Amino acid sequence: MPIYEYKCKKCGNKFELLQKMNESNKNITCPECGAPNPEKLFSAFSSSSDKGSSCDTGTCPTCNL
Repeated sequence: MPIYEYKCKKCGNKFELLQKMNESNKNITCPECGAPNPEKLFSAFSSSSDKGSSCDTGTCPTCNL
């Protein structure tokens, strides 16, 4: 199950929620203030493979600072 990020429209609280891909956000409330219908945020995702990462090959700009 993926982790989705939400932002409360009332208090601005950002939070994560583990939920099924086809599950709606209809019944979600802010854990901080209890307001309904938080905004689903777009977020980056990561993946991994068995092949070496760019850090292993020396081509990663973050690792080569």
